[in-house]
Amino acid sequence: MAKEHGSDVHLSVGERDVRISSPERVYFPARGETKLDLAHYYLSVGDGILRALRERPTMLHRFPTGVAGDKVHQKRVPRGAPDWVGTVRLHFPRYDLHADELCPTELAEIIWAVQMSTVELHPWNVRRDDVDRPDEWRIDLDPMPRTPFSRVRRVAAVAHEILDELGIVGFPKTSGGSGLHVYVRIEPRWEFEDVRRAALAFAREVQRRVPQEVTTQWWRKDRDPAAVFVDYNQNARDHTIAAAYSVRGNEHATVSTPITWEEVADVEPADCTIATVPERFERLGDLHASIDDVAHDLTPLLEWAERDDAEGAQPPADPQDPH
Repeated sequence: MAKEHGSDVHLSVGERDVRISSPERVYFPARGETKLDLAHYYLSVGDGILRALRERPTMLHRFPTGVAGDKVHQKRVPRGAPDWVGTVRLHFPRYDLHADELCPTELAEIIWAVQMSTVELHPWNVRRDDVDRPDEWRIDLDPMPRTPFSRVRRVAAVAHEILDELGIVGFPKTSGGSGLHVYVRIEPRWEFEDVRRAALAFAREVQRRVPQEVTTQWWRKDRDPAAVFVDYNQNARDHTIAAAYSVRGNEHATVSTPITWEEVADVEPADCTIATVPERFERLGDLHASIDDVAHDLTPLLEWAERDDAEGAQPPADPQDPH
């Protein structure tokens, strides 16, 4: 008798055989893409998603019955995972707990995560060799509810201008939602708190240049509802955002998609989905392919942070506070 959502499918991924159960279960109702479609999507952007996740602790956002159902945030790799699924142990000081999180080094581990009903992949900004010192600074341009996307575009252009002045190469991508992200490789010399201080100093500089369009207020109630929040706290310990090429858990299966700086002016994030990104990836390759070529020095930004402190700037909020 056939199973309700189809008989198991086995995919060859490198040297691994990965089973996909319930392959015909619809995960994304807008166009009807299934769990197997999701696995094929991640295979189609394999080099890109693996580059984004390689050796990074990765939290899984799972949707066991598809994105219309309940969402599970999973830090720990479950017991019974194949012995080739790599993990790294993380410590959470606030709760004095440990978790062994997925830490991919091969594409099969990502397809195994899909088998575990994972849609979104949220990596830390550290590598397994040193989980206390980030090698990635994340600029998250997060629009408030009444913010037009045209404003996000303008703020991204200002961020690009400042990065250029600093001699820093940033790699933009859509968030898969309503915002934009920019990733910067940094030297893994600083712990989370210093990276967050540097990120806040950068956010304040963006705000100085377009004060009517940007907020750095941590508390949501204090933000202009039509501003772009430059979320510096995405660089705090245990804060993660969707990886480049990660699908997002919505009915349209949008994708957090690498773009060029030139595309910021006209990209439509809703057009980047698992139905469109594979062709784009085949045509353009991974636009983040050179992200590891240069690791940047945060010293200039930390000097800006010292200047801001000396001028009496409000200290950064506790990233564990709700906002």
